[in-house]
Amino acid sequence: MLHSLTSMRKPGCVALLVVLGLVNLATAQQPLGEYWGTAEEEAKYYRIVEIPIPDDMALEAGSFEVLPDNRLAIGTRRGDIWLVSGAFDENPQTEYHRYASGLDEIFGMSYKDGSFYITQQPEVTRITDTDNDGRADLFETLSDAWGFRNYHEFAFGSKLDKEGNIWVALCLSESYRSKVPFRGWCLKVTPEGETIPVCSGIRSPCGIGPNEHGVMFYAESQGPWNGSCSLKVLEPGGFMGHPVSFNWYPLAPNLERPEVEPNTRSRLMTERQRVKELVPYAVVFPYIKMGRSISGFMVDRTGGKFGPFENQIFIGDFSLSLMMRATTEKINGVWQGACYPFREGLATGLLACQFTPAGDLIVGGTNRGWPVRGPRPYALQRLDWTGVTPFEIKEINARPEGFRISFTKPVDREVAADVNTYALTTYTHIYQQGYGSPEVDHTTPRVVSAQVAKNGLSVELRIDGLVQGHIHDFDLTPLTSAAGGKLVHTKAYYTLNEIPISSND
Repeated sequence: MLHSLTSMRKPGCVALLVVLGLVNLATAQQPLGEYWGTAEEEAKYYRIVEIPIPDDMALEAGSFEVLPDNRLAIGTRRGDIWLVSGAFDENPQTEYHRYASGLDEIFGMSYKDGSFYITQQPEVTRITDTDNDGRADLFETLSDAWGFRNYHEFAFGSKLDKEGNIWVALCLSESYRSKVPFRGWCLKVTPEGETIPVCSGIRSPCGIGPNEHGVMFYAESQGPWNGSCSLKVLEPGGFMGHPVSFNWYPLAPNLERPEVEPNTRSRLMTERQRVKELVPYAVVFPYIKMGRSISGFMVDRTGGKFGPFENQIFIGDFSLSLMMRATTEKINGVWQGACYPFREGLATGLLACQFTPAGDLIVGGTNRGWPVRGPRPYALQRLDWTGVTPFEIKEINARPEGFRISFTKPVDREVAADVNTYALTTYTHIYQQGYGSPEVDHTTPRVVSAQVAKNGLSVELRIDGLVQGHIHDFDLTPLTSAAGGKLVHTKAYYTLNEIPISSND
């Protein structure tokens, strides 16, 4: 089945639903592109390019891969694999070829040695076109070690790691329970099909892959035992925080069940002291401020083709139809880091992203019939850097007495040296069985000094009142560049699990 396309689908206008408290009314009433209030400014630096979809195709993208012949492979929620020519062109004119069908919600895809390796709801599958007619004809199950009997039992698979393994993060049954084996777990599937339990305690993942340091992470959604969305490291033997999946430890003889008696309305920092296996959130995405259902992510390895954020994590949000950035670092043996706004105004709920050989970022997804901010039921788009560098907070790193903030352009030295330029609050969330959490335990640290680097590209902040275990919420609205420009985004959020012992940490 081949589609040639000369016109792109026009955006629809789908009303957002405010149902059962799933959507904040104030957020729902905001027009698309006005959430951070920066969409027009963002477009100067990263333009949105429509990748045409045939009018008779409902393309609900769940995963992407770039093929050796420079085609884009798309795995869909509806169980198809489409091969797309022209998606990477400056002005895309696309052709679609259906390679495989009959699969079930493809939320993970790799290609190696002539075969696709895909993660679908019930299994990890190797798919091959053995007679070279352009259609898959060999479907080999590598692993179906987990149970599946409910539509909400999603399975998100990584790309092949360096050893050829696929890491699979499994959503709970019906979002709240673990009714069949390994729901709420991460499993590692080897090239030979051996399935190795990695860790328990997952709630509702929507993305999995390596961070910028090559360590496997997953995207967790806000909900029970998760006060807000977060990126978490998939620590072998770890406990990700949701205890309902403990009933499958008998099937994981390589792991020891943690001794967990969760305290209602506790704090994660407190529970870490009691439960050695409990893995803290590496990067918390404060609810609504930074998305409300984070999704697929990928590290920028484009060598600068996508602008000044090389080796950073780019992560989507399903509900608010936007892209964010994140950076991570390991302090005192514990992963932590920061998140930053990036680009809003995208057309649908985002599930997956993929960097192209040209250094652009493909994004796509679906609303799946659920309320999302983007107006279309599904879309395929591309973010292209215009070549103009935005003035942004590039990265925040923890220091023994505060933070180092790096920028994409030199700052105005006088403004940056003024401690009143930096507004900082901290808070955490309640670690509880109830759904989500408000921000609690607020503090207001004081910036006591700001030392500007000679090149103007970073500032060392010494801070009185750092709070271990809290999100440190930065507002740098007064800051200007050396050329007098304002920051495109003035906010950033650092999750301070550990305070460095020395400046070398």
